[in-house]
Amino acid sequence: MNTLILNTEIQNFITANLNSDPTAILLKGTSFNGVETRDIVEQIEAKNRCVTKLKTWYKTPNIYYPNKLNIEQTSSEQTANYKASLISGDSIIDITGGFGVDCFAFSKQFKQVTHCEINTELSEKVAHNFRQLHVNNIKNISEDGILYLRNTSQSFDWIYVDPSRRNDSKGKVFFLNDCLPNVPEHLDLLFKRGKHVLVKTSPLLDISIGVQELKFVKTLHVIALHNEVKELLWVLTPKSTNSFTIHTANITKTGIETFSFPLDLESTLNTTYREPLNYLYEPNSAVMKAGAFNSIAHQLDLFKLHKHSHLYTSEKEINFPGRVFKIEKIIPYHKKTIQKERIDKANITTRNFPDPVSKIRKTFKIKDGGGIYLFFTTDINSNKIMIVCSKV
Repeated sequence: MNTLILNTEIQNFITANLNSDPTAILLKGTSFNGVETRDIVEQIEAKNRCVTKLKTWYKTPNIYYPNKLNIEQTSSEQTANYKASLISGDSIIDITGGFGVDCFAFSKQFKQVTHCEINTELSEKVAHNFRQLHVNNIKNISEDGILYLRNTSQSFDWIYVDPSRRNDSKGKVFFLNDCLPNVPEHLDLLFKRGKHVLVKTSPLLDISIGVQELKFVKTLHVIALHNEVKELLWVLTPKSTNSFTIHTANITKTGIETFSFPLDLESTLNTTYREPLNYLYEPNSAVMKAGAFNSIAHQLDLFKLHKHSHLYTSEKEINFPGRVFKIEKIIPYHKKTIQKERIDKANITTRNFPDPVSKIRKTFKIKDGGGIYLFFTTDINSNKIMIVCSKV
């Protein structure tokens, strides 16, 4: 960690060049003593990635940023805060600390937080940043988190682990037993040192595979930010469970859309199918990832258009975790019939439909945007239809 980067004139240069071309800066070079131009450019690029993802860091003076990869891999401030709101206690240890965003959020919920990071330089940067952020209840340990747990006699209320999905020999991986650390392999140690265990995994991890690998799942949280699934959060218990609840959350600009359901009941529920009624509902990405296709219809008293369409309908409007539309027209999918509607601009979505959006736009010469929403899908009778909607 080169502390000269924190000199006032260099920090002012970084701030003044946030909108500059990094390549141009590299070619021109800088004249600061003891600091390479490439290191300054790295700070500029990393800080720029924090504008919306890590607003508190971005607005705080004298933050020392890691490389771009560390910023890409870290939780966003919004998902970290939501994650921290789910748990509390006296002590928590993050054994894969990284840039410390999750620990910063945990520090508001716990009396004592321990941040373990095997990369010494990154650990130093994080410790410096916590001082800049005026946090005094986080202990920084520059050590492998698993080794630290093996060697300490301390127990924690919670152990948090976000295994790296980059394996030196296999590249980018998604199975938990390929990640570092290998969480399934170390479950006994985690339960020995922690009363509760929280594991963050990739949104691409298949939930059924996660259940098989982690074995002791008590609860699963599927977290989306602006309708993009960002992480799966697994709460583990030392005792095996036959069933557990999945909680979904989609964090939006206006609030948080939530939905919960017991996983073991999902496949047992009967869904009623109907032709489109007055309102159309499209579940958010967290609900879709969780696979709550029958549960959402059952709990909210909705009808489904088709087994594989994952679109829902009702006579009266309801509060729904996703997008809600007023149905204006239902049109059979025939070229001449659709052309008669003379729609030249619309937002298009396909669900359980053979043609991609690009082909539909080309066929009917429909530009993107406007206030009309078109859903191309399959109905209860397996007919291809176009549903014309306005957004509620």
